[in-house]
This record gives sequence, structure tokens and C-alpha cells, in this order.
Amino acid sequence: MAHMDTTGAFSRKRRATFAAGRGASLKLMNEKCMSASQFSVAAGRKTDSEAAKVDRLWETARPTTKCDKKKRNNDINDRLSCHKTQESLLSSSSGFSNYRGILNWCVVMLILSNARLFLENLLRYGVLVDPIQVISLFLKDPYSWPAVCLVIVSNAFILVALYTERQLSKGSFSERAGFLVHSVNLTVMLTFPAAVVLVVPSTTPVGGAFALGTYTILFLKLYSYKDVNMWCRQLSTMKAKKLARSLSCPSSKYFNVDDHKVCYPGNLTMRNLYYFAFAPTLCYELNFPRSPKIRMSFLLRRLFEMVFLIQMLVGLTQQWMIPIIESSMKPLEDMDLSRMTERLLRLAVPNHLLWLMFFYWFFHSSLNFTAELLRFGDRQFYKDWWNSESVTYFWQNWNIPVHKWCLRHFYKPLLRRGFSQIVSQSAVFFLSAFFHEYLVSVPLKMFRLWAFMGMMAQLPLAWFVGHHLRGNYGNAAVWISLIIGQPFAILMYVHDYYVLHYRQETH
Repeated sequence: MAHMDTTGAFSRKRRATFAAGRGASLKLMNEKCMSASQFSVAAGRKTDSEAAKVDRLWETARPTTKCDKKKRNNDINDRLSCHKTQESLLSSSSGFSNYRGILNWCVVMLILSNARLFLENLLRYGVLVDPIQVISLFLKDPYSWPAVCLVIVSNAFILVALYTERQLSKGSFSERAGFLVHSVNLTVMLTFPAAVVLVVPSTTPVGGAFALGTYTILFLKLYSYKDVNMWCRQLSTMKAKKLARSLSCPSSKYFNVDDHKVCYPGNLTMRNLYYFAFAPTLCYELNFPRSPKIRMSFLLRRLFEMVFLIQMLVGLTQQWMIPIIESSMKPLEDMDLSRMTERLLRLAVPNHLLWLMFFYWFFHSSLNFTAELLRFGDRQFYKDWWNSESVTYFWQNWNIPVHKWCLRHFYKPLLRRGFSQIVSQSAVFFLSAFFHEYLVSVPLKMFRLWAFMGMMAQLPLAWFVGHHLRGNYGNAAVWISLIIGQPFAILMYVHDYYVLHYRQETH
């Protein structure tokens, strides 16, 4: 009996031992499937420090699989390795694009090199900046002021355009009669100021260029005004829902809720036309996008830039450009090729610097100042022309108002009439070349066609760069044409001016 009790106790103890061992093995198997954090939570309610200790013990105590060993070996290799497959930063395939430090270096080097030239200029010529001389260029004859009088007279052409459109809207003028009146009005706008500048002796070159520039801008504006109103009449006559040529009545998403929108012929008012005359755009619309309010801080910043940059332009022109130009007042036949090249390069750097300053002053500061005053919403006056990889891209993006006008009122109408793209593009360059020569030759009172030929030379240059140069090489070609082309044209006009005036005075 005792033996049986002993045996039973032994068997019960053995079963308990087996049960405990089986429970331990099951617990170990379950713990293998648990993460260290889960194990610490399942172990009981312990403090954070105790849980961390459990995590570390579990990580060191748990058995590792083949995948874990491989991963651990890869981690060790990564820690020991210092090389990987990658491209150099200056390679185009690296995808790196942050060259701000190099750009700053270029700016510093440009400033230092030009500072040396400017110091040499001061030591050689002294201080040449004279604001009174600049004022005299505009007011040579204060009793006549022909340039200012021409600008005031331009209001007559605006009123003629408005009167003609009102008569056309009422049916008092036929379309043919209205077209004839507009044609005469626009033709006189170009010929009348040119004749005054050429005939009146008191008109200075600077004043003449200002007056002719004003009339050229007004000519392009009134041409757009004529076209858009004609498209509106066609729209009302044809009762079409959409006319692709006209953007006169854009959808309401371009306007604020409080903006008052007009429809044809309600736009034929003096207020509407004069707003367009002063707005920084050449393309007319019945309803322009408007900004919510005038931002005074933005307006004052643009005003400061305008005042500062115009002083810089005048000062650098008097101190830097004029001495170089005066030293070039010598017939080209008396200079060899090396001397000609040296003068061209001396003129290239200051001319290009002044051109960049003028671009920022006009297209960013002045046009944004005007747009802010008028709450004009479209501020895209230029795009990233500095990244141009072709000549065509540059001319399409450095002057957006002119590009929009050419595309809307000249290029696309030619395409609709059956002309090819090449012919239409050539016609656009021809028109631009005409106005370039018009704005240079008439104020200088001499016709040499250097500006015209320089503009037309952009056609073969655009073809060559577009077909043979790509990427950075194309961009470099565009920059070279800008830096060298303009000084070359200026040097040609300086030579011709010397031959017509300076040489006659010496004989």
C-alpha cells in the first residue's frame, strides 16, 4: 500500500514535471513569435526601466534564424563599407541642381573685376556723373518740349479709336468703313511722330526715343483694341458659344466675386479704354483679372527699386559707357581688326550690365509698380529667359507682353490665312526688326539699318542653334549673342554718327 502510494506520488510528480516542461516549451515557442516589446508587455506590469532591461535580455537571449544572421551580416557590411554606386555632382546624370554657391562666386568675381575697371575709369576721367546734363537731354528747349507735346497729342488717336468703335457698335459705320478709319488712324500714329522728330530741331535723341516708344506701345494697344471689338461683333452676329480667337470674355474663375464684369458694347467707355492704355499689357480684354487690393509694402519696394536703379543706370552710363563710346569716335577704316575687337570687348561688359539692369528696372520694378497701382492681376511680364537653350525660346520669354501680342494678333492670324509656320515666324521677326529700327534710326536722324539687320540675323542664328546646339551649349550661344551682338550694333551706330556729325565739324 505504501509502495502504491509512493508509486502514485512518483507518477503524479512525473506528470507534473512533464506538464511543467510542456508548458515551458509552449511558452518558449510563443515567446519566439513575440517581439521584444510585446514580450515585455506580456511579462507583467513593470516599469519602463524594467521593460527596457527585458527587451535587451530578450534580444541577446533569443535564437537567431538564417534570415536574421544574413541581415545582421549586411548591417555590419554597411557599417564597414564607405563606397556605393553614385555619380559626381558636376555630372549631368547626378541630378544635382543646387549651384547657389557657384552662382554667388560668379557674382563676387563679376563685382571684383568690374570694380577694378571702374576704379581705372575714375582715375583716368574723374567723376563724370552730372544729373543736370541728363535733365537737359529731355528739356533742351523748355519753351517747346516737342517730346512731351507729342505724348499729349497721342490722346487724339485714342479718342478716334473709341469714337470709331462706338459707331461700329451702333451700325453707323460699316465694317469696311471702320477698318478704313482704324487703318488711317494707326498709320498716322507711326508717321506723324516720326515726322515731328525728324523736322523739329529741338527734339533730342533721348526725347525722340521716349515719344516714339510711347506711340509704338499705343499703336500695338489700339490694334489689339480694334481686333477684340471686331471679334465681339462677330461673336454676337454669329451667335456662337465660343470663339477661339478671342479671350475677351473669359470664364468667371479669373475674377473675384466683387469685380464688375462688362460685355460688349458696354466696354466702349473712356474709362475702360484709358485703363487699358495705362495697364501693363498690349493685349486688350473686356475684363482684366484684378488683384484684391493694393499692397503698400509691395508698391513701396518697387518704387524704391525704380528710383535706385534709374540713378544707377544714369550714373554708370555717364561714368562708364560715354567715355568708351567717345574713345570709339573714329572711322572704322582707320582701325585694324585687333583695335576694332578690343573696343568691342571693352563696350560689351558695361553694355550688357546696363541691359540687365534695364530689364529688371522695366519688366520687374516698373511694370509691377504700374500693375499694383491699377490692381492688374496678370504679373507674368517675363519667364526664365536666362535658361534659354535656343534663340527662339529667348525671344518668346524675355518680353511676354510683346510675345502675347505677336502670337495673338499677328502669328496666329497668318496661320489661319494659310501661311506656313516658317513664313509666319519670319514675318514676326520682320515686324520686330522694323520697330527696332524705327525706335533707333528716327531719334538719331540717320538710317543705317543696323538694328534691322541685327534682328533679322536672329533667324539664321535661331536655326543654327536649334539644329546644332543643345543644352548648356545652346544656352551659352544665346548668352554670347546677347553680350556681343548689342555692343556690335551700338559700335556701328557710333561710327555712323561720327561720320555724319563729328567729322563734318572737324572739316
